[in-house]
Amino acid sequence: CHVMHFTELIKTIKDRRESLRVTQESLAEISGVGLRTLKQFESGKGNPTLTTLQKLADVLGMEVCLKVKKVMPGQ
Repeated sequence: CHVMHFTELIKTIKDRRESLRVTQESLAEISGVGLRTLKQFESGKGNPTLTTLQKLADVLGMEVCLKVKKVMPGQ
């Protein structure tokens, strides 16, 4: 599991979509994510749900994983 900032996540998903030569329209249709939602996400303006990210990642052969932070005792 790789830790990344939101802007890096956007770039990673967009780069993957482009490397597979998948249009925004096709990705939206296949994933069940609205085209407007996808366009907002890729432009950095959207605030997608985890479900939306999972749908996009799944179609692109990727996965979203969450990791529990390690908290130091006394914090």
